[in-house]
Amino acid sequence: MNESKAEVLNNESQSGGFLERFFKLKAHGTSVKNEMIGGITTFATMAYIIFVNPQIMAASGMDSGAVFVATCIGAAIGCLLMGLFANWPVGLAPGMGLNAFFSFTVVSEMGYSWEVALGAVFLSGILFVGMSFYKIRQWIIESIPVSLRFSMTAGVGLFLGLIGLKTAGIVVENPATLVSLGDFTKPDAILAALAFLIIAALSERKVFGAVLIGILSVTIIGMMLGLVQYNGFFAAPPSIAPTFMAMDISGAFNISMVSVILAFLFVNMFDTAGTLMGVAERAHLVNKETGKIEGLSKALKADSISSVAGACVGCPPVTSYVESAAGVAAGARTGLSAIVVAALFLAAIFLSPLAGMIPAYATAGALIYVAFVMMSSMQHVDWKDFTNGAPAAITALMMPLTFSIANGIALGFITYTVLKVATGKTKDVSISMYVLTAIFVAKLVYI
Repeated sequence: MNESKAEVLNNESQSGGFLERFFKLKAHGTSVKNEMIGGITTFATMAYIIFVNPQIMAASGMDSGAVFVATCIGAAIGCLLMGLFANWPVGLAPGMGLNAFFSFTVVSEMGYSWEVALGAVFLSGILFVGMSFYKIRQWIIESIPVSLRFSMTAGVGLFLGLIGLKTAGIVVENPATLVSLGDFTKPDAILAALAFLIIAALSERKVFGAVLIGILSVTIIGMMLGLVQYNGFFAAPPSIAPTFMAMDISGAFNISMVSVILAFLFVNMFDTAGTLMGVAERAHLVNKETGKIEGLSKALKADSISSVAGACVGCPPVTSYVESAAGVAAGARTGLSAIVVAALFLAAIFLSPLAGMIPAYATAGALIYVAFVMMSSMQHVDWKDFTNGAPAAITALMMPLTFSIANGIALGFITYTVLKVATGKTKDVSISMYVLTAIFVAKLVYI
């Protein structure tokens, strides 16, 4: 049985010709067919970003049509880099949470133009690339406490959840209590809640493309109720000119933008590290003898370069998607699957009418679902040690409560350092933590 399977793989890989030689399909125990299926699966699980990202970024004043095209192109570039350079089965696209931070904090709350915010994304990407080519990135990742790393992911999830609930009208402002429950007699709130429930139920049942199905299902229901106007499915792509190379780099060279750049950098860094290590384990890219992850350095470089390329076309930081694990489960083992994902993102450029029809309440339901998935990372926090648990909780809670990822990170880091020093646990505080704490204190006091 094993021999026949090996023969099939060998025949398929030989038929692949160039693909076999370039991606080393046989060595990874895969085939062109498996990579195609894996790539399609990965795309289906992360395709929701082409509908969600333009809506979130449009809140900053960016042209939604241009952002739609930029999302597809930025994702395609990232996937091509990951596939051709790193030969990893990982899909990339603009990061969820980072896009919300871009629009609702940097632009709406802090008052910067979207061009300056895009400049900050570009600069954080340049730093990311530099750190990936040296050991600075590894040093920072290893020196920042595990509890704070997990809490940042959870905090971004809470931030996304609040945005989704607010967009749907499920949570509304209240002068007396700040927030209160919205009106569930309105269709937006009901349909957003329905979108969340559909996605959650399908995901739990391991249904292929659950998030995408949930978004499209509620859109169809909205159409049947007369809330959504049918505009067709295919059309020539909108112009990307409004966002292409539009970043204001000089405007981002401002002392008050330091925390913004660091927020983009840290969230992207830890999210990427966690995603790549998780996918590597599932794709059998970890050397059993040494414990090292094969090709991790190239994967990190591909990811970081993608953020710079994404900023050039008009995207928030482009990052690796954990949904790639679904493609790996379907058989993907090499970068060929990432190339398939890239091709599908490029093809999706012609779906702009469909993207324009997707109502905000449909994507709000998806945001709420993603929020709960990200919040699960808090289970890894050491709650038995208050000096670990409290800073983690503050990091996660202050992101939605201050409506700022940067503020959550700053307050969490400061709390951690102060508590550790005050309780005599200075050995738990690295040099980089002292430096970052000083920067965040200066940011809160003087900026």
